[in-house]
Amino acid sequence: MSISEKIKKYKEDLPKDVDLVAVSKTKPNEDLMEAYDAGQRIFGENKIQEMTDKHEALPKDIEWHMIGHVQSNKVKYMAPYVNLVHAVHKLKLLKEINKRAKEENRVINCLLQLKIAEEDSKYGMGADEALKILNSEAYKEMENVKIVGLMGMATLTEDEQKIDSEFAYLKVKMDDFSKEFPELTILSMGMSGDYQIAIKNGSTMLRIGSSIFGERNYN
Repeated sequence: MSISEKIKKYKEDLPKDVDLVAVSKTKPNEDLMEAYDAGQRIFGENKIQEMTDKHEALPKDIEWHMIGHVQSNKVKYMAPYVNLVHAVHKLKLLKEINKRAKEENRVINCLLQLKIAEEDSKYGMGADEALKILNSEAYKEMENVKIVGLMGMATLTEDEQKIDSEFAYLKVKMDDFSKEFPELTILSMGMSGDYQIAIKNGSTMLRIGSSIFGERNYN
């Protein structure tokens, strides 16, 4: 199946309230354009330099999402154009995004990344820390970032029950938080291998890469 056929199939199969982020990291611009021509407008990247190069080369109505771990010293390069930062894992990073967004006279939407997997390689904060940020004076004073939801990555495992319980936990936290903070509307969870479990648990945004574009080339 071609990239465009896969995009069309996802758009037909996914619930209407679930957004598809096509994760295009390591993929050439031709592949992104094939997805674009099939109607895809949201693309996710995990390296700021690669995303910036693609942003400069590709159509300007593309919505760029930074889905990977963000280094503070690179924020300035994406601040002029990024639409959503998925993986804010500490207050210090949020402050840097706010500072750089202010320089660009923009407001950048962000998700707080909760650590729901057991793997040490996964970034993220505890739910208590996330709540502390949302309630903090520091965040309330920021005029150029807006926290609009939560993001999480499940454990990389064949155990679907484990994935299910991790996503269910994130959904409970989302529901708890959004009672106090109704502006939290995006729940970004689910990737190529586990997106159906994520949808079942209330995900509103999927990050799908390899099952659209094929295996990544890290050479």
